[in-house]
Amino acid sequence: MVVLAGGRSPEREVSLRSGRRVAAALAERGHEVRLLDPADEPLVGSLAPGDACYLALHGREGEDGTVQRLLELLGVSYTGSPPLACALAFDKLLAKEALRAAGIPTPRWAAVEAPALRDLGAGDALDRVLERVGLPAVVKPARGGSALGVRAVERAEDLPEALMGALAYADAALVEARVRGVEVAVGIVGASPEALPPVEIRPRSGRFDYAARYTFGATEYFVPARLDPLTADACERTSRAAFDVLGLRDIARADVIVDDDGVPWVLEVNVSPGMTETSLVPMAAEAAGLGLAALCERVLAAALARGSSTLD
Repeated sequence: MVVLAGGRSPEREVSLRSGRRVAAALAERGHEVRLLDPADEPLVGSLAPGDACYLALHGREGEDGTVQRLLELLGVSYTGSPPLACALAFDKLLAKEALRAAGIPTPRWAAVEAPALRDLGAGDALDRVLERVGLPAVVKPARGGSALGVRAVERAEDLPEALMGALAYADAALVEARVRGVEVAVGIVGASPEALPPVEIRPRSGRFDYAARYTFGATEYFVPARLDPLTADACERTSRAAFDVLGLRDIARADVIVDDDGVPWVLEVNVSPGMTETSLVPMAAEAAGLGLAALCERVLAAALARGSSTLD
């Protein structure tokens, strides 16, 4: 049993923290586990058919379908979503197109791509971006996680700088309308996907950025979220619908804003949610009576029951 964690993405350190906790949890359940960091040890030659991998990689190469395609080529079982679903969910622009097409509420947005800025004069169309999206807005890299490169924009003159910050992490940026409301996360796990209790997120700084996510005491969490039963149920149903539309499996986390009318708006869906001490899916699982070891075992069992996949 191999836990893949680390890698070369900007989320490397968070991934290692996740991987160490997953490895310890699975060892607690009696598995013989080793942690493999692809940045230190190449996968090809380190894995063999018949191996099973728990994917705790975050960011590019780990969540965009790259490692999943390689593992399928090697005939190695792995946890999580298949390559196409990973690629779709990891690209926030494509994911939002899919959600909108399925009628799942997601905030209005516009895309700004580096090649268009560089070669097509898109810089002169930034006023059109704000006409479509409005203010306040949130600017984020189109690919990536852990809130890296994410900025809030309150004034039109702040948009170019926010875009440059986001484009430092990806070749496209998403400018998204900011929905006011309660921020919640909904974890979905298992071979027969089950929504865990929504987690309400209250960052003390007012922004759920990288520091708020991974610094002890920087954010208050309420599990289950302080929502009325009908609204909580709507969050779970909407998150599960997003999971299905994107073709995900085993484990995912939907990030949602519940507006003042109780409508859940899906911001994005993460195919390899964090498993650190401050991560949201383990919190939700604990509230459902599922400890970290049992949670990891459930995710692994789904992959083992499926077996290895091939590309033929």
